[in-house]
Amino acid sequence: MNMTVVHVEAGRHLYGGALQVFYLLRGLANKPVRSVLVCPQGSAIAEAARDVVDKVYEMPMKGDLDIGFIKRLKWVLKEEQADLVHLHSRRGADVLGGIAAKWAGVKCICSRRVDNPESPFIARFKYRLYDQVVTISNGIREVLLSEGVSADKVQCVHSAVDVGKFDRAPEREWFLNEFDLPPQSRVLGVIAQLIHRKGHRHLLAALPDVIQQHPDIQVFLFGKGPKADELQQQIKQQGLEKQVRLIGFRDDLHRVLPNLHAVIHPADMEGLGVSLLQAAAAGVPLIGTRAGGIPEIVRNEQNGLLIAPQNVEQLRDAMLRLLSDDAQAQAWGAAGKEIVKTEFSINAMVDGNFRIYQSLIAQ
Repeated sequence: MNMTVVHVEAGRHLYGGALQVFYLLRGLANKPVRSVLVCPQGSAIAEAARDVVDKVYEMPMKGDLDIGFIKRLKWVLKEEQADLVHLHSRRGADVLGGIAAKWAGVKCICSRRVDNPESPFIARFKYRLYDQVVTISNGIREVLLSEGVSADKVQCVHSAVDVGKFDRAPEREWFLNEFDLPPQSRVLGVIAQLIHRKGHRHLLAALPDVIQQHPDIQVFLFGKGPKADELQQQIKQQGLEKQVRLIGFRDDLHRVLPNLHAVIHPADMEGLGVSLLQAAAAGVPLIGTRAGGIPEIVRNEQNGLLIAPQNVEQLRDAMLRLLSDDAQAQAWGAAGKEIVKTEFSINAMVDGNFRIYQSLIAQ
């Protein structure tokens, strides 16, 4: 018997959490589930999801203070005779969506994608709204447990990567021409929003010693964010303009990634790190910090190297080691590709969420 699940996603662009929701909706089309999507007006996921869900409701979603969203979502839940509501976003969707579900008498699941700590007082109130919480990493799950959320209420279902999209051969000539690079260049990439907790500043601090020993390297910072001007200033102050570039957002990362020598994620905090999954799917070795869910992707000495967060010296040494042994780097890249195929496939993510839906309906 089909169940009706209403999904709520507040993101306007089709990357990050919103892309994971699209993967889930696409996979659920092959399950006995009738999926309905609630999202902001004019959002990219609305257009992408029309072919894989039963119905899309585009409506105003103005953030945490948009009290009217409770009434709007409650109406959808009643109109669609929902069995479950799955809240995928935090801002303007988690608390307000949970209240709407309570008022509508519909069971509620909340996905949590970040490991930002909350006060135990807020956590105790907030997580009473949900019948189940799904975290995208065990690291996030541990944060919730430390805040007093009951263990039987929190399950981990890892985020997924479209392995087939990223598992492709390098295009060296295209890559060199696209970014106007010398033939001998080796490029290290960071793929993250340009915000403080992603730790770009640690990488820039570690680079001078690395460049001195490996003058052929280039470092590309992919992404946008409020720290762009500050990072550009730091690059200039350290005299790194010839080696470090702010690339901005690219919609062809699947083509770019296989040409990178390594991907580095020097984050202070991180829920999981989908960009690391994408890099691993492309066969790229990784350097990451022991923060949040990163160690669930980056396996030390298996598909890359793990370092302590905010440790510039360890970051420098990890880069030097990876750059000094190309054969080892390639072996780590191949191992990472197998890890992603086995543990972070879209099918595994869809099945994990579907089992939770079945369990709640059975209750």
